[in-house]
Amino acid sequence: MRMAAEAQRGPAIRFENVALELGGNRLLNGVTLRIAPGTLHCLVGPNGAGKTSLLHCLLGQVPHSGRIALDWPGVPGVIGYVPQTFDFDRTLPITVEDFLTLITQSAPAFIGLRAAHRAAVDAALEAVGLSDKRRRALGKLSGGELKRLLLAQALTPRPALLVLDEPMNHLDGPGVTLATDLLHRLRAEGTTMICCHHDLAQVRTLADAVTGLNSGAIIFSGATAEVLTTDNILQAFAGTSTA
Repeated sequence: MRMAAEAQRGPAIRFENVALELGGNRLLNGVTLRIAPGTLHCLVGPNGAGKTSLLHCLLGQVPHSGRIALDWPGVPGVIGYVPQTFDFDRTLPITVEDFLTLITQSAPAFIGLRAAHRAAVDAALEAVGLSDKRRRALGKLSGGELKRLLLAQALTPRPALLVLDEPMNHLDGPGVTLATDLLHRLRAEGTTMICCHHDLAQVRTLADAVTGLNSGAIIFSGATAEVLTTDNILQAFAGTSTA
């Protein structure tokens, strides 16, 4: 896999007593957590536990109380985001390359991808295995191909902090292998990553550290090998979450 930009080390992330309430529902309840720089940290727990809500707070998408700090090693870098889903009008006459052009350059996509951005787009498509699909319409992509495209857009420009919400959803076996290799490569280059993930077997192979959530509160947190135990998993997934 070839990356177009020089790697920049990612920040440490500090969540301090972060709480979130929307529509009278308490989604997060005093979350305090530190994520080490240059590591991949997974959030696990049942549906509605508060995992995605915590990502939305980090990205500034929802109002919250408490404090979230990014401790950059130098000048703040690029933040990339891979959403869990992407809703769009499948009849839009836009190709994979058009989509990446829209998010890469300020000039309109209809004038084409400018030479200054082509290397970055080419590298992102190669990294996710979509080089041969660049002329395909977005509406013609399979679920797995669309997820690969969402990974590609998060690589342009090269992120120092990558936020991922269920990045393996809809991927087939080769897609999971490709995404896993990509995340390992980014971590080796110093990228900080925080990721919601439902597959605990994959979490064991991916994550440096894991935090288990339920009802908007932390149940356990620490190094993967130490905290992803049967007892902790049962505790995190037991009961009904209201978040």
